[in-house]
Amino acid sequence: MAEARWYVVHTYSGYENKVKANIEQSIENRKLHDTILEVSVPTQEVVETKNGKTKVSEKKLLPGYVLINMVMNDETWYIVRNTRGVTGFVGPGSKPVPLSEDEMKNLGVKQTEKINADFEIGDMVAAIDGVWNGTAGVVKRIDEGKQTVTINVDMFGRETPVELKFAEVKKMR
Repeated sequence: MAEARWYVVHTYSGYENKVKANIEQSIENRKLHDTILEVSVPTQEVVETKNGKTKVSEKKLLPGYVLINMVMNDETWYIVRNTRGVTGFVGPGSKPVPLSEDEMKNLGVKQTEKINADFEIGDMVAAIDGVWNGTAGVVKRIDEGKQTVTINVDMFGRETPVELKFAEVKKMR
């Protein structure tokens, strides 16, 4: 399978979050978790002072653009390109050009290292980091694209699904 790269999609102004939500819904509906890994609207915190009052707000780093980490193929190109609010990929003509690692660093998006899961559905794993540290559960779902595992934990006498990152769990022997 081809490697996932970051691409930039141009949107109507003000539609960035709506486009992100629509693409994420398409990923869920068409089960494309392995080919469209992440959709991002880069923002930064801005501190403004008006009339003596300080206010912290989120401003879009790239108004009119959405970043997508995906494996480029005919299906993913078609789904993203035909999402309501998308005007096209950034690149010459209709050919999308992936961002380089330097460009991603400048945008503040760090490349994540892929972790291979050493567990399977039905295995018992324990959380070794994060808020669920020390919690154990049975693996119910593995999402290689998002690098997450869903386990069921006993909470208030009920089985409750919890999603954890691969780096936060280890297989119990």
